[in-house]
Amino acid sequence: MPRIQPSSPEASRRMAKVRQKGTDAEIALRRGLHQRGLRYRVDYEVLKKPRRVADVAFPGLKIAIFVDGCFWHGCPEHATWPKQNAEFWRQKIEANRLRDADTNSRLLAAGWTVLRFWGHQSPIEAAEAIAQTVAMANAKRCTSAIGAHKKN
Repeated sequence: MPRIQPSSPEASRRMAKVRQKGTDAEIALRRGLHQRGLRYRVDYEVLKKPRRVADVAFPGLKIAIFVDGCFWHGCPEHATWPKQNAEFWRQKIEANRLRDADTNSRLLAAGWTVLRFWGHQSPIEAAEAIAQTVAMANAKRCTSAIGAHKKN
């Protein structure tokens, strides 16, 4: 199947300028995590081949967080399907969805916890959900360490 191109060089340049890292939604989430006393890594490479980068990660706990933009990842509530060059955009967004699912399955197989949030979701609620996940992972790690210590 031939690769479909953007409708014009201007459209391609305009879309290339769209921020991929450090979006408003990511920054609001990171601010919420920081306010809760959590320390994390930003734009952390969670897989080498194929290369995948989490927006926020807690590598020691193997927790990867992704903040997906409604347009780019096809949010069921807010996604819009452009009428101009519709096939190009449908392929692009569907490829993003497939890559997201592949990333999730690869990370889960490697023992990671994967959390995904839509850009429109409340950063406060997302930060709280992440804080709870981190707390549970820390508690589990402490319990495992105590169990290992008692065996020795």
